[in-house]
Amino acid sequence: MLENPRSARVRTVAKLTKRTARADTGLFLLEGPQAVREALVYRPESVVELFATPTALERHSDLRQAAAERDVEVVFATEHVLDAMADTVTPQGIVAVARQFPARLRDVFGASPRLIAICEEVRDPGNLGTIIRAADAAGADAVILTGRTVDPYNPKVVRATTGSLFHVPITVGGELADVAIAARAAGLRVVAADVKGGDLLEARAAGDLAKPTAWLFGNEARGLTDEALALADTALRLPIYGRAESLNLATAASVCLYESAFAQRA
Repeated sequence: MLENPRSARVRTVAKLTKRTARADTGLFLLEGPQAVREALVYRPESVVELFATPTALERHSDLRQAAAERDVEVVFATEHVLDAMADTVTPQGIVAVARQFPARLRDVFGASPRLIAICEEVRDPGNLGTIIRAADAAGADAVILTGRTVDPYNPKVVRATTGSLFHVPITVGGELADVAIAARAAGLRVVAADVKGGDLLEARAAGDLAKPTAWLFGNEARGLTDEALALADTALRLPIYGRAESLNLATAASVCLYESAFAQRA
């Protein structure tokens, strides 16, 4: 039983809340039973070790069985130890360490994708996590992170995906220009979501959204730069019917991805 929140082992795990430690080790944190459950089901090879209070593991006996079946070490720890490890105030008695598993760009485009989300300079962890979750729900084939987009293994991003991090391929570190070229070579149209673009409903009526599409989403505050927009084949905007000044990035991305999903499945 781990009881000392200041022990070297606990401090090593806690450092994974920082990007530098994640980059140096290739590891990241999972907090709470939902994230750990999805990891054990969909990416069991990524889970390195599992820390839990006896009470939490008794309450989530399926996790203990899944860990045993996949030879994942389970270490009992106190609530104080888990609080010291975790990024959240209440990690629900379960924390795990997992290996990062970024997808390769050539594998993504080599799989004949029909719907992809490209995130350029998306900085808010909650927004990125929600976009990944929406892409998963809409049946997208991948999420591609370019520019200085936030680390997908940031604890806040991981939590916001509610497990979708383990369902959809995610690539990191690409340059937008290279991604746009690769997308077109794979037969996708790069469509930027931008307030200066054409009407999305007109594009839907014309059948454009039924085509293989790579949606391009920009920074929360600034949107897409002129240089980024120039790399897209076209740009579309969501109509605003009420008095709202605009839509949150993650909300707009969810609508765009689902519009494509609906059109492609019609």
